[in-house]
Amino acid sequence: MKISRYVTGILLAIAALSQGAAAQAGQGCKPEAKATAAFEQEGVQGTFVLMNTRTGQRLCHNPKRAETGLLPASTYKIPNALIALESGVASGADFPLAWNQKRNPRQPWWPQAWAGDQTLQTALPNSVVWYFQELARRINPQRMQAYVDRFDYGNRNITGGIDQFWLTGGLRISALQQVDFLDRFYSRTLGVSDRATDVVKKAIILEKEEGYTLSGKTGMAGFGEASMKVKTGWLVGYLETSDNTYIYAMNMDVDQGHGPELRMKITKAIMQDLGLI
Repeated sequence: MKISRYVTGILLAIAALSQGAAAQAGQGCKPEAKATAAFEQEGVQGTFVLMNTRTGQRLCHNPKRAETGLLPASTYKIPNALIALESGVASGADFPLAWNQKRNPRQPWWPQAWAGDQTLQTALPNSVVWYFQELARRINPQRMQAYVDRFDYGNRNITGGIDQFWLTGGLRISALQQVDFLDRFYSRTLGVSDRATDVVKKAIILEKEEGYTLSGKTGMAGFGEASMKVKTGWLVGYLETSDNTYIYAMNMDVDQGHGPELRMKITKAIMQDLGLI
């Protein structure tokens, strides 16, 4: 009898934990028809999550995909920059790195902006991969893992090489987890300095218009990797309006004809349809 009650108690505890984890993963992720319409209009597969920081409510398109962990690609440059600044690897926004053409030869798919010396304030908005790979090497695996754990970033898995784990390695993060991370970044509850936060916030501003400021970071998982048949495009960030802030994350399947412009188009269309911009 005692054993039976003991086993029953364990099973109930496991069930409660499972239900709690499921509820947390999809907490407040209410399907939004206007978000779905924006994806259908463009004929692409993906997900979108938008969180109202005042109420905590989350709207989304494709809730199941919103919970699916994917390579973060260049969206990881946000935590990478924070870690470099906080650890002292980068001294500030003007921290320079010279382009080593032997180690990082120019590739045919490179944007023109990558081929030259960089600072943090040029490399972050231009998404210069080699710059952040060098920062990661200097941070080193032990420090990187410690910060990824502290940030509770995605699955916390940095296997696959210190300069590759967010591009082709073991790190995975879902759109819902991106929103959670960015909410803590924006609200300054990640446990990093205001100085580091301010440097990164300034570098990821995408648009400043009357009535709103849109900040964000793109990412492309599988770009330049022929073995990855389905490539993933990201756009994550936050929208500041006159009276509120909204955290967002979207990802979509992409092909050669889908650049970051389409991700921005879909994101802004949803925000416009919701009356936010």
